[in-house]
Formats: sequence, structure tokens, C-alpha cells
Amino acid sequence: MTSTAQAPQSGAGTAHPEHLGHVIFIAAAAAMGGFLFGYDSSVINGAVEAIRDRYDIGSAALAQVIAIALIGCAIGAATAGRIADRIGRIRCMQIAATLFTISAVGSALPFALWDLALWRIVGGFAIGMASVIGPAYIAEVAPPAYRGRLGSFQQAAIVVGIAISQLVNWGLLNAVGGNQRGHLMGLEAWQVMLGVMVVPAALYGLLSFAIPESPRFLLSVGKRERAKEILAEVEGTGTDLDKRVADIEHAMKSEHRSTFKDLLGGGFFFKPIVWVGIGLSVFQQFVGINVAFYYSSTLWQSVGVDPTDSFFYSFTTSIINIVGTVIAMIFVDRIGRKPLALIGSVGMVVGLALEAWAFSYHLVDGKLPATQGWVALIAAHIFVLFFALSWGVVVWVMLGEMFPNRLRAAALGVAAAAQWIANWAITASFPSLADWNLSGTYVIYTVFAALSIPFVLKFVKETKGKSLEEMG
Repeated sequence: MTSTAQAPQSGAGTAHPEHLGHVIFIAAAAAMGGFLFGYDSSVINGAVEAIRDRYDIGSAALAQVIAIALIGCAIGAATAGRIADRIGRIRCMQIAATLFTISAVGSALPFALWDLALWRIVGGFAIGMASVIGPAYIAEVAPPAYRGRLGSFQQAAIVVGIAISQLVNWGLLNAVGGNQRGHLMGLEAWQVMLGVMVVPAALYGLLSFAIPESPRFLLSVGKRERAKEILAEVEGTGTDLDKRVADIEHAMKSEHRSTFKDLLGGGFFFKPIVWVGIGLSVFQQFVGINVAFYYSSTLWQSVGVDPTDSFFYSFTTSIINIVGTVIAMIFVDRIGRKPLALIGSVGMVVGLALEAWAFSYHLVDGKLPATQGWVALIAAHIFVLFFALSWGVVVWVMLGEMFPNRLRAAALGVAAAAQWIANWAITASFPSLADWNLSGTYVIYTVFAALSIPFVLKFVKETKGKSLEEMG
């Protein structure tokens, strides 16, 4: 621990910028990467069965094509911190926007299965970068008094991206009469679904030119006056800017650019705080949340739901996801990160257990019995609601703020990479697990949701209301 935590503060925690609307715009523009993260992650939901049919592949091979993007995500997440430290947060966003665009075009026009997988890896790398740079940048520019709510913009953007992707998929599917391989604009419908991402990718690139560089990065490259201007812009002219700059520089003088080596130690390879970040990331994925967004249409079809209706249910789940995220944004700075996580864990256990029960019944004429079908549908929405109002927001907020300054970039990269590896494990295993026992699969997710409760109680510390210079 450095002496940073003892450095006197200058009212940063209570500063109220005069132009809060502009601060909100800055955070929202940075969170556009989160929108693309959500859109690119879940748009594949509309193409799963078409890819299976077009390339005549089984569940295991299909899962690898769907999940392979997550390998790119892990690499992008692991390297984004270093890239951002070298060339700046804004340049990092612009690189991600370019990769999103390339991935969208390539995925919409694949020559074969192998290059579809390649373009998904490219998109995954962009998602990984966005998953790190978004929360880190917002944490660095947001006034401490608003940091939780502004930090939650990342997750809000993700869930809106998911919802828009499902709405686009549903609309396109209806346009071709419910056939994912039906032709539209000279392409099959699923190709158009993947190609539409060009539009938000271009918007992300344009918005990156309209927001300022992080004050902390500017100070790291000697641009002190520009850093002060941006601090005044985001924290208010009532803030003692010289003192705020001095606090940040004090923190930076006792640190060097974070590297993987800095994370080592503590008796179990990594320092304890890094393990907590990894734990948050892994539990967030091992409850099976992304099954709801990568495979939901396939899941509902497997228990007898009409294809068009299955896409509609995927969209309604996405709307519930947005509602839960709004609830989290309202309460994350009021009741804190830790209480929200615990509330969410309990709710997820209930929803997942009900799904496991419903899926344990045998299909009748290719469908779940009516009661179990309704329970499965309602429970799926309960699960997504409680995830969204808790772990969906809390994990991203905490990863952006929980690490000491000297570890932040590298630790955030490792924690985010762990998240993508866990996401890959769940995504790649679900089709085979579902073929084995769908109810048993949901029992596994329920167990992880239950285990997250003692993990939070024992290891997670509250970060509400603290400045980044106080972490550690």
C-alpha cells in the first residue's frame, strides 16, 4: 500500500460540477463502447440456428463458433490497459471502434465458417478493449460524488445494446417470415443482423473525437494545464484544482506504470485484492447470465416455443435487463455496492432454482407442460432482473474503482480477462450441457449464485463515496 490513501483530499468527494449535463455526455459517449459490447455479444443469438443449418455443424462445433469471440475478448481486455497507458484512453477507444466496424463487415460477408470465426475474434478483441477502457475512463473523469451512477453507464449501455440487438433481430426475422436464412437486401437475414453493427461502430468512433482525454493520463505525459482544465470541467470550478492535481500527482509519483509483475504476491500468486476482482468477474459469469443472451432463442425453441415468439421473449428479457439496470443506477450510490450484490445473489438463486425445476419436466408433444412453461419464462425474467439490478452494474463499477492507483490498469485488465475466460467457459459448454441435462445445467448455475453470497460477505469491501486516491 502506498501513502496515497493518507493524502489529504480537496473536497473531491463533494464537488458538484456546474455543467453536470456535459459530464453525463462524456460518460455516455465513453459508454458507447459498452453499447457495442452488448450489441456484438448478443446479436449472435439471432444467427445461431442459421449458422448451424448453413454449415451443417453439431452442438459442440456450433458452441466453439459462438464462443470463439470470447477468446478475442480476453486478449483485448488483457492488453487494453497497457495500450491505454501508452497512447491514451481516447486513442484506445478509436482503435476499438475501427475493429468493431471491420468485424461487422466481415461477419456479414463470410466466405466460410473459418473466416466467420476470425471476424468474431476481431470483434471480440474490440469488446475486450471496450470492457476495460469504458469503466476505467469513466472512473477517471467522473466526480467522486457521481462516480457510481456515471460508472453504471457502462452496464446501462451494455443492456441497451443487448436489447437493441434483439429488437433488430426480431424485426428482421419478421421481415423474412420467421426464416433466419430468408433473403433480405441480397443477403441471408442472419448476415444482415450481424452487419447492422456498422452503424453504432461508426457513431462510437465519431463520439470519441468529442470527449476529453483523462486528466490522469494527461498528467502522466506532462500536460498539467490541460489536465486542470478538464478537472474544472468535470468536477466544478469550486474545486481547488491545484490541490486536486497535487493529490493525483502525489499518487502517481509513488507508482510506476502497472505491469503484470505488480500484481504478484500475497502467498497465492496474485495479491488478495486482485483475487477479489477475479472472483467478482468469475461469479458474474458462472451464474449463466450470457446463456440468456447468446442462446435464449435456441433455448426457448428447444422447449417448444415458436421461433418468432422465441425472439420476442429474448427481446422482453432484454427490456427487463434495462429495468434492472436503471434500478441499480438509482441505488448504487445510495445503498452501496455490497448490499446490492447480496440482494441480487438471493434473487438469482430463486430465479435459477425455479428454472431448474421447470426444465426437469419431460416435454409433451415437444413442449413443456403449461405450468412449467410459464414458470420457466417468469423465472428467466426474475433471474435477469436481479442480475441486472446487482451484479451487472456492481461488478463494472467496482472493477473501475476498487484497485490502488499503482495496480489499477493491470489489475483491471486481469480481472476483465478472467471475466471473458469465464464467459467463454459458460458459452462453449452450454449447448453440450443442455443436450446432457438442461435442468442439471441450471442447478449448476444456481449453486454458483448461492456461493456468491458468502464470497461477497467475506471478501468484498465497500467502495461507495471514496476517491480513487483513497483506494488501496
